[in-house]
Amino acid sequence: MIKKKKRELQAKLKELMTLADRDRIDISEEISKLREKISGGEDPLARTWATVQLARHSDRPTTLDLINRVADCFLELHGDRAFSDDPALVGGIGMLDGIPVTFLGHQKGRNLKENIKRNYGMAHPEGYRKALRLARQAEKFGRPIITFIDTPGAYPGIASEERGIGEAIARNLKVFSTLTTPIICVIVGEGGSGGALGIGVGDQVFILENAVYSVISPEGCASILLKDAGKARDAAHLLKLTAPDLFRFGVIDGIIPEPAGGAQNDLLATAAAIKERLRKELSVLRRIPISQLLKSRGKRLQNFGEFRETARAPEERTANKFLARLRETVISRFPS
Repeated sequence: MIKKKKRELQAKLKELMTLADRDRIDISEEISKLREKISGGEDPLARTWATVQLARHSDRPTTLDLINRVADCFLELHGDRAFSDDPALVGGIGMLDGIPVTFLGHQKGRNLKENIKRNYGMAHPEGYRKALRLARQAEKFGRPIITFIDTPGAYPGIASEERGIGEAIARNLKVFSTLTTPIICVIVGEGGSGGALGIGVGDQVFILENAVYSVISPEGCASILLKDAGKARDAAHLLKLTAPDLFRFGVIDGIIPEPAGGAQNDLLATAAAIKERLRKELSVLRRIPISQLLKSRGKRLQNFGEFRETARAPEERTANKFLARLRETVISRFPS
């Protein structure tokens, strides 16, 4: 009986998420309430950490798993034409319902051997320069760009720094913001720091239901800000890195539902949901004039970090006036 009730609540949750995506409305509060009912009042920190664990699940679909099921056919391309090929960031040309598309994405491994080869999805500078080369090629031939984001971050090693990882990511941010072709980004697992942003600039950004997206990993945040790496769960909750939080803040444009228990439980259903969303969004974006597309993309980027001041309470206004008078008094008595 309890399992049946949970299935009904999960179905209702997916229905709400579909409505939110379709009508671009904020129902994050209702989604949070349903999640709480499904979890049976579970601790919010535990729920957030469970999402982080699902995003990192070893069986979670990788970029190539998804591309090979979303695209009708796919040809992978290699190399940045400057240093080498980076297996941690893959790219190539595919067909999506008869439309030529350039795919880019971080690639993790399935086991230790593959993860060593793929560097756990942490790209070097040559990976981002390969992505830039393929993106410019897509622009030249009028192909839309689709990126799949799944990385804990760019590789922070000495060799990566020596070859200019910061410059490579910064250049991608600059160029991707002005590419004259539609760009859709999908966060499919971990979206960590600048490593995610290196291929994360687009006209539309979507996220799988159990993926995460943040400026730093929970462990990194706990070590730096909380001074205790063991407080990763607390940091994850404070970072607001889950899909409903990101949608509420306007960081992403929609949430793509996953099968019950996570994307790893049904690869085909996950790929089908992503493909349906890509098909729908591309049909819209390809009809928008490039000048308008670039203007909207620029406005989207400029709106990040935007805030509005609410009306202050009387006691707060009084306190601010007092501080202003105190500041004026100090400046008048102790001029610099």
